[in-house]
Amino acid sequence: MSPLAAIEAIEAIRAHFTGRLAANRETPAIAAELRNILALLDTVDFSHADEKHLRPSGHPVIRQLQQTPPRSEETATAAIFRAFQPQLDALPWRFSYTPRIDAPDIGERMAWAELVGPIAPFHSNKVCLGLTAIGPRLLYPRHYHPAVETYLVVSGTAAWTAANLTRRAPPGALILHPANIVHAMETSDEPLLAAYAWTGDVETLSVYEDEDEDGQ
Repeated sequence: MSPLAAIEAIEAIRAHFTGRLAANRETPAIAAELRNILALLDTVDFSHADEKHLRPSGHPVIRQLQQTPPRSEETATAAIFRAFQPQLDALPWRFSYTPRIDAPDIGERMAWAELVGPIAPFHSNKVCLGLTAIGPRLLYPRHYHPAVETYLVVSGTAAWTAANLTRRAPPGALILHPANIVHAMETSDEPLLAAYAWTGDVETLSVYEDEDEDGQ
C-alpha cells in the first residue's frame, strides 16, 4: 500500500467523523469521543510513513473477503468503502491473539490493518485508526481492552454484543466500547468491514475474557 493511498483512506474516515459531528445527531458520549479522536489525529505526523508497516501481509483474511466480496449500499460509508476496497490485498493485515482450541482457524478468518498507532505506518502512542475484517459466519469471542474503542461499520451487518446486550449493526452504525467493557461480534453470511479508533491506553493489547494472559 502506498503512503498516499493510506492517507486517502485515513482522510475518508476523518471526513466521515467530521460530518457526523456536524450533523449533531450522535449521543453525547459518541460525539465527545469523535471529537477526541479527531483532535488526537491532528497531532499525528502524516508527512512521513514507516513503509515497513505498509507492506502487504498476504493474510488469509483476504481470501475470506474475495470469496464473499464485501459490499456497502450505505451512502454514508460509501466514500470509506471506495477508499479501502481497491487496497484490501495491499493492507498490512495482522492478528495477535493467542490460539484457541475452540476456534482454531480464527486467526485466518479475521484480522485488522492499523494505519495509525504504535505499530503502524503513521506512528502514535495516543490514537489508533484502522480497519477490522471478519469473515462470514464467524464469532469474534468476548474480549476487552483498556483503550476506548469506536467502530464505524463500513460494510456488512453483524451482531454486536457489549455488556451482555446484543444488537445488529448495519453499515453506517457507530459503536462505542468504553474501556474494559467485554464485547463480541458475530457475522452471518457476509463479511464485516469496520473502521476502528482507539484512544487512551492504545499500547495494551486485547485479551479474551476467558484468558489469563495478554494476547501475543
